[in-house]
Amino acid sequence: MTQKSELGKLGEDLACEYLVEKGYKIVERNFRETWGELDIIVKSPDKTLVFIEVKTMRPYKKLGLKPEDQLTTAKKKKLQKTALFYANSHPVLIYKNKGWRIDLLALTPNDRNCVINHYQNI
Repeated sequence: MTQKSELGKLGEDLACEYLVEKGYKIVERNFRETWGELDIIVKSPDKTLVFIEVKTMRPYKKLGLKPEDQLTTAKKKKLQKTALFYANSHPVLIYKNKGWRIDLLALTPNDRNCVINHYQNI
């Protein structure tokens, strides 16, 4: 496993812990289709189906880079296409009028802790 994929797995594991602590229920991880991937699929505490995109980056304070900066317009389009496909393929997961949304979890882990920024409905 490469250092980048190890960091990605760490980020997804930390994201799942964070989500469970916040009352989300994990439905699926790493759903893949030819055109895209969904990192984590959850049900929110209010029963909304949520597709979580996880971006993890080591802190680079001197450069001013943040994990949020890694989410490009092209990546957002792929996420939307893949989420729509998943939602249409799993209508039983859509609770009444709750629908679905895409959230971004941006993680910056260091030796002692992890800063997590949760952006809803990106």
